[in-house]
Formats: sequence, structure tokens, C-alpha cells
Amino acid sequence: MVNLGLARITALLKHTPQSWKAIHVAGTNGKGSICAYLTAMVRANQISCGRFTSPHLIDPRDCITINDSVVSESKFRHFEDLVKKRNQEQSLGASEFELLTATAFEIFESEKVEVGIIEVGLGGTLDATNALKHKHVTIISKIGLDHQSFLGSAIEEIALQKAGVMRKGVPCVVDGSNPKSVLDVLRKHAADTGSDIHITDSESNVLVQILRGDLEPHQCQNLTCAYEAFQLAYPQHASSTDVLVTAARNMVWPGRLQWLNIGSITDRKENVLLDGAHNPQSAEALSGFVEKHLRTPNKPVTWVLAATQGKDISEMLKLLLRDGDSVAAVEFGPVDQMPWVKPTDAATILNTATKSGITFSSQFNASADVRSALDWASQAASEGPLVIAGSLYLVSDIFKLLRST
Repeated sequence: MVNLGLARITALLKHTPQSWKAIHVAGTNGKGSICAYLTAMVRANQISCGRFTSPHLIDPRDCITINDSVVSESKFRHFEDLVKKRNQEQSLGASEFELLTATAFEIFESEKVEVGIIEVGLGGTLDATNALKHKHVTIISKIGLDHQSFLGSAIEEIALQKAGVMRKGVPCVVDGSNPKSVLDVLRKHAADTGSDIHITDSESNVLVQILRGDLEPHQCQNLTCAYEAFQLAYPQHASSTDVLVTAARNMVWPGRLQWLNIGSITDRKENVLLDGAHNPQSAEALSGFVEKHLRTPNKPVTWVLAATQGKDISEMLKLLLRDGDSVAAVEFGPVDQMPWVKPTDAATILNTATKSGITFSSQFNASADVRSALDWASQAASEGPLVIAGSLYLVSDIFKLLRST
């Protein structure tokens, strides 16, 4: 289970110097994309870097990259074994995420990276990644309602948990599109902590001005956060606009507004849209993209949807679905190293959508059979738009299916 706190991770890393400087990224939505943009900018300037993001999409080691390449299995196993042995010898009872975090930090140390780009797992204050010793810049992305059972039921409470990544004397970049009540909480915590806060404005961002035509609104916000943090961390490279524009334009972040060919699984020739949207905020961003690029009066959308048990999916479904759409509901498979994560019943997804007043053209309960969901959706969509969404764990199942075919 999720067991927040810093005692165990601190003990695991007691003798690990963490000689690299860290950029620490918290928030509800956009954290991973900001990490990906930052990695692209850092690598474009030949700066060695490690990146740690979660959850993994295929294997746990996918979370850890060195210079934008996934760490080798042999290196991952070596340091994972070292960390697990330490956990056992000290009887710490560390969680899987704490073990994975410590493994990443050990690998970064071994590789002698200059900078580590680290995504918070859950919250901020008590997240395992908050055991970082040398923060250079912190970032807080868009904050929304998610994981309320751990972080609080009000968005201001959640913001305060995220603000826990701030450090005295370390600048903190904050997504300026956050609500005023959230920004007020973050400003106060920055003042109390002694952190210099930088509220972003994507309208005046140089990179966004150049790339705006290629980006969705939330991507503009994420890129702005990444660029501002990069300027603070590496002012000597901040003026290399051409290099950074190219890096940002070529950035790929799997499972987020990703076009994918599933022809090896189904007979469908047209690409599908894959997105891990799993809360109302990310569903709103996905909906905006679908409305702008896919949906037309004569072309309803076909969906393959899953969700994590315990999430309030009604708001998400209202944002995504329209009358006349077709929906296959499916349950993702067991999540490696997170056995407590369970899927919402496919029937519950369909019932919730119906109760929201949405009238489907057709619907299908695929239960736990992802392949049959894709087959049915491909037939229902014909040559029309097909979108797979609702959970990064479903994204993971799709990638695993593609790898096995």
C-alpha cells in the first residue's frame, strides 16, 4: 500500500552522497511532460542527466533513464539488489516506490550525472523523492483534485502538500494557470520557506511563441514551466533558443496525446489516439484535443476506456463523451509492483456514463480482455476516430500487447 513518509527512504540513502544537482517536479498534471521537455533541453546542450518518472509503462526500469535512454537491465538489477539488501539488513520495510526511488538515485550517482530530473510520485512533502539533498530548482505544475484520500479533499490542501518540495534559497517555478486560491497557498508557503517563487506566463514565453501553432494549451503551460526552470538552472545556455526550440519540438512523451498504430493487434489501418488522462483536468485537455482535431458532426468518436478503482469517473466521462459515441469499457491487468492498484469494473464505467445522460451509438463490456476491446472498437469505429484513454495502466497494457505481437 501507499505509505507516505521520509524515514525509510532517508535511511536507505544515508550513505549515498547525491553529488548531482536535482530539478524536482511536483503537481497533479503535466509533471512527466515537463520532465521530458527538461530532459530534451538539457541533452540538447550536452549536459549529462538522469530522469526518474512514474509510473512505468512496461517495466519498472522504464522509470529511470540516463541521457534519455532507459537504464540497462543488468545495471538496474545490480542497484535494485543493493538497495533491497540494505532494506532487508536494516529491517526498514520500505515500499516498492521507495526502493525504486533509491535505486534511481544510486544509478545517477554511479553514472556521475550532472543533473537529475525527478518527478514526485504522490504529493510532495512526504513523497520519497523529497529526500533529495541538492535541489537546484523545484517546479509545481497544474494542480487539480486527485488522490484526495492521501492529500486532502480541497485543492488548497493538495497545493500545500505539493508545496512541500520547496526549499530555502531554491527557486520554485509555478504554473501560472493554476487558480488564484492555489497560487495564494504556494506564494505563502514560498515566503514561509524562503524560496523564490516564479509564476509562469505562457503568453510571454519565447519558446511557446514560436511553437504555439504545434501545441495544445496544456502543452504550452508545461513547456513554459520547463523553459523557465531550465533558464534558472542553466542561465548560460538559456539564450540558445534555436537549439531549445528544436529539442522541444522533437520531444516525445509516450501515452500522452500519442498517435499509435495498432494494426498488429487488430485489422485497423488508421492510427488511434492514446492518452493516459485519468482525472478531470487531464480529461479536459484530452477533450479539447479531440473536439479540435477528431470530432466532426458526421464522425462520432469511438472510445476504449478504463479507470482506476476509487476514482470519481463521472466528471471525466462527461468531459470526454458525447451522444452518438461508441464505448468499449475494459479493466486493465495487474500492475507490476503495485498490487493494491485495481481497475474499475467495466460495467461500472458504462453505467456511470449512462447515468450521466449520455446516449451511446453502441457499447461493449470487454471485462478484462484488452485485445477484445480493441477488436470491437476497431470494428465500431471503422475508419472513424478511435481514442484509448482513462488510465496510464491501460496505456501500459496497450504497449505490452504491441510488444508481444
